[in-house]
Amino acid sequence: MNLSIKIRFIIYSFLNVFFIAGCSSPKTITFEKPVDTISKKILLQEKQLYKLSDVGVYASNQFDGARLNGFKKENDSTALVLINPENTPINNSAYYAFKVWSDSPKPFYFTFQYPKGYKHRYMPKLKINNKWSIIDSTQVFKQDSIVTIKLNLNKRPMIVAAQEVNSSTDVKNWYTNLVTGKENYVSIKSAGKSKLGRNLPVLDICIGDKKGKDVIVLLTRQHPPEVTGFFAFKEFLQTVLDETALSKEFLEKYHVIAFPIMNPDGVDLGHWRHNAGGVDLNRDWSVYNQPEIKKTIKFINKELKKNNSKLILGLDFHSTWYDVFYTNNETVNTTLPQFNEEWFNALENNIPNYKVNEHPEKSTKPVSKGWFLYAHNATGITYEIGDETPKGSIKLISKVSAEQMMNILLNK
Repeated sequence: MNLSIKIRFIIYSFLNVFFIAGCSSPKTITFEKPVDTISKKILLQEKQLYKLSDVGVYASNQFDGARLNGFKKENDSTALVLINPENTPINNSAYYAFKVWSDSPKPFYFTFQYPKGYKHRYMPKLKINNKWSIIDSTQVFKQDSIVTIKLNLNKRPMIVAAQEVNSSTDVKNWYTNLVTGKENYVSIKSAGKSKLGRNLPVLDICIGDKKGKDVIVLLTRQHPPEVTGFFAFKEFLQTVLDETALSKEFLEKYHVIAFPIMNPDGVDLGHWRHNAGGVDLNRDWSVYNQPEIKKTIKFINKELKKNNSKLILGLDFHSTWYDVFYTNNETVNTTLPQFNEEWFNALENNIPNYKVNEHPEKSTKPVSKGWFLYAHNATGITYEIGDETPKGSIKLISKVSAEQMMNILLNK
């Protein structure tokens, strides 16, 4: 090796070592069934006002959280509502949200049209006079897989949506109001920015010194339409922060880190499931190709290192067809080997006529509950609420689950 080559090799080696030493990327975790989470192209909907001028009916997707890809007249009493996903392949979480109104009061029909292979999933929710409700089932008509709804229109726009719209701004307004007056033990922080530069907010919660205290992580909205899971997250966190004797004692012993909106780009873009990188974020808890996951993990790990703490429990709030708790098969050697059994028994004992639907499984794909287990030996649970679970039930189940979590952990 001549001198110049040797010098270049030494310089390259030094710079490479320096780069690796200075890089704070989190350690990757190996899963049995890896998933490709490299960014993929997405289809951006064109934001516009749609006019069916001859029948005096209008529609718009010009708001955060909207999803409307086309609006066409079928006949004088019916419009076709065209809904496409951000990219494919994708789960059948056919999300839609649009405003609609008319020149004069009239009944009008709307038929949903999806790409081949996808079909209607969510019962329409209506926002009328700033109040959300579920459409009357007598106004929903199904023929094979085609769904048509009947609405009574007037000049005042209503929102028609698969789930109640909760944009990143709505979420910010909620948690800002939630922590007002609690600033002495709740800090609003940021894990960084999303792929499109939106904030990734974090609520850092602890009474007193955080040094050496075990950590509980709460997170939600990896998948934009999963709003019932977000409702459960809200009630759960509000219970942790309700300043009862139980919550005060709990927060004196533990440190809670809560992420109220993991996918703000997908939420505001009206995505069916993915982020702005066209990726399911709950498949990226291995190599962290997407900034939302990478920055969340870096934030958690930094807090653990700074406070010489360990992560003992991670709850990830989602929605699916029905209420279910997805747990890890591996529990014996984890930080809380008896937690699942104790927690679920407590829920059944404190919620009238309630039966926990637990689905234990091995986390073979790179999902959050698997990351909690494999990266930190912590108990990880995917907390799923049904798409159409009533709000009253969500509030009760979530409140009791938070109270019983605190009771159980205070006895550890």
